[in-house]
Amino acid sequence: MPRKSPTKVARAKLPAIEPVEAQKESEQSTSSALPLPVVGMGASAGGLEAFTAVLRNLPADTGMAFVLVQHLDPKHESMLVDLLAKATSMPVTAARDGEPVASNHVYVIPPNANLEISSGVLRISERPPGPGVNMPVDCFLRSLAQDIGERAIGVILSGTSSDGALGIEAVKGAGGITLAQDMTAKYDGMPRSAIATGCVDFVLPPEGIARELARIAHHPYVRSTQEPAGAPGPEGDVWAAPLSRIFALLRAGTSVDFTHYKATTIRRRIARRMAVHRLEKLDEYVALLERNPAEVEALYREVLINVTSFFRDPEMFKALKHKFLPEIVSPLAGIAHPHLGGRVRHRRGSLLAGHRRPGVSARAEPEFAASDLRDRYQ
Repeated sequence: MPRKSPTKVARAKLPAIEPVEAQKESEQSTSSALPLPVVGMGASAGGLEAFTAVLRNLPADTGMAFVLVQHLDPKHESMLVDLLAKATSMPVTAARDGEPVASNHVYVIPPNANLEISSGVLRISERPPGPGVNMPVDCFLRSLAQDIGERAIGVILSGTSSDGALGIEAVKGAGGITLAQDMTAKYDGMPRSAIATGCVDFVLPPEGIARELARIAHHPYVRSTQEPAGAPGPEGDVWAAPLSRIFALLRAGTSVDFTHYKATTIRRRIARRMAVHRLEKLDEYVALLERNPAEVEALYREVLINVTSFFRDPEMFKALKHKFLPEIVSPLAGIAHPHLGGRVRHRRGSLLAGHRRPGVSARAEPEFAASDLRDRYQ
């Protein structure tokens, strides 16, 4: 497939990416005092067999907590706890409101309820009444992503609906790891919908998911906030030389300069990609980027995922494009504006900024420059 040319920008030089306040707020919101990774697993039809296979092949000492969200009949008692307890030596209990999650424990959603997590504590609410579609897997995974960010792990198993797809996007967007069952799923609606988001890291049978979870459990990325190991640079910074090379590879492969991007963000995104590829040393990841252009693009997309998630909501973007932006921009186009210091020019797909950068003359004509760079692949 021929590679698409880089997106045109306002100036000839490569665009330097700068973090935005929305991204800072998103990253701050996914910080939690919870020290352990939590695995949220969702399923509906065929879920019992898939849950059982995963638990049967999981070590009992991964140090992670497991929360199982199954579509249950709201009017009948569930035997899921008793059945799954036979598949593992870990304690398996029904989730209780206000209960802190503990490592090496399995928690199962009760019937007629939605389940969330906040500050490491399970929160149960009654299932909304009425005929509307309930999405308990999305509900839990989104709260998990919000609560613990990169220590969140989302797993989608057999099921007939699309529940879990939005939750998987949230987990990936927060820097977590995502998995889905492969063609072995008895009903493929849920895993297929999750995979279609493009946010699933591993597609495996239940036994493979168990093995991958056991490996991830011991990877530094989900175990602590420590950064990957590497050889010290000239001034003792293990990131200096590898990061410089990574920036060069990104610049060559995507025509985007990430040099001034928020350091903690890009380092954690690199660490996440290393976890996905089962790597623990920076030099190993640099070597992977050098021999695999597809990984360069994957890292590029992942670094921008928080900033650009809004643009992956087609209905919202359609409303912005056809209703709100024309109402805001059209009256200003080509006319002098006393507060903007000159005539207003705008480009398609832009976000508005009504202030000048330091050092820019008040006589300069402001431009609304595109802030979403991922459209060059679409």
